[in-house]
Amino acid sequence: MNFKMVHTEVHVLDLDASLAFYKEALGLEPVREKGPEDGSWKIVFLKNDQTDYQLELTWNLGRTEPYDNGGGDIHLAFTVDDYDAALSHHTQMGCVVKVNERMGIYFIEDPDGFWIEIIPAKRS
Repeated sequence: MNFKMVHTEVHVLDLDASLAFYKEALGLEPVREKGPEDGSWKIVFLKNDQTDYQLELTWNLGRTEPYDNGGGDIHLAFTVDDYDAALSHHTQMGCVVKVNERMGIYFIEDPDGFWIEIIPAKRS
């Protein structure tokens, strides 16, 4: 048997804010979506041209309490070809939550508090 990872799911409270964040922060664009006609929930899959791997954002109508998307213990990781430019961009966005200079990485946080690790491509 051969297994291939295809996506990771994250619950979001404000789908529009999350879509805008992932586009600006990581260049992720919607590639498909699904949900019922009554609009009670929506799933949007995002990706960029660097990989086929997708991020699934799940939104539920009426939800007001924050989700626990791993409680800070689970995160996504992205490599970037220009680490300094990415750090500057994310700092300007105000989404950097931790810089680990010793390890040469940093973390950003999405609108729902989900952490994303940024790693220089040369280290991956």
